[in-house]
Amino acid sequence: MGAYRTDDDYDYLFKLVLIGDSAVGKSNLLSRFTRNEFSLESKSTIGVEFATRTIRVDDKVIKAQIWDTAGQERYRAITSAYYRGAVGALLVYDVTRQVTFENVERWLKELRDHTDSNMVIMLVANKADLEHLRAVSTEEGQAFAERENTFFIETSALESRNVENAFTEALNQIHKVVSKKSLQVGDDPSGLPREGQTINVQGTNNKIGCCSVV
Repeated sequence: MGAYRTDDDYDYLFKLVLIGDSAVGKSNLLSRFTRNEFSLESKSTIGVEFATRTIRVDDKVIKAQIWDTAGQERYRAITSAYYRGAVGALLVYDVTRQVTFENVERWLKELRDHTDSNMVIMLVANKADLEHLRAVSTEEGQAFAERENTFFIETSALESRNVENAFTEALNQIHKVVSKKSLQVGDDPSGLPREGQTINVQGTNNKIGCCSVV
């Protein structure tokens, strides 16, 4: 009989960041994934918040620490601390607001300026339930993701559509990068991070391919 695992008993701790313009639904994606909650009344995030959730990938227990910040320009001074130690990002835009998609390029540049080149990036087209208001097509989102070599998924935090997939696929891809890096240091358990260490994938040369999960 296997030993009982507590919330603090995990193999990896991965820090993910949510980025994108204000009011694209970052906070509701976070609350849907970590607490299965959605609020129509949600207010703009002030500063930085984070939540955690533990999932199993293969035979490993992964604790995700997911950070959420305001999309407004006046909070941009926190960026370097916000990105520090992050190994994955969900870059979110609102399919009903073209300008939020246009700004994705700027967010992506900022992300790449502050993080390692092996960062796993999931481009998230949120509010996909609002088809009658759609301003950005699925094809546009996919084309951008392919061009920038990121992953892509359309979600609806309101309907809980693909929210689980967006986070778990990002965590799966991070685990693949870290597993490949672990092979380079051999099977010595001391070389594998656990017990609260934030993983840094710096130094790996594995290129992440683009995928689409629509």
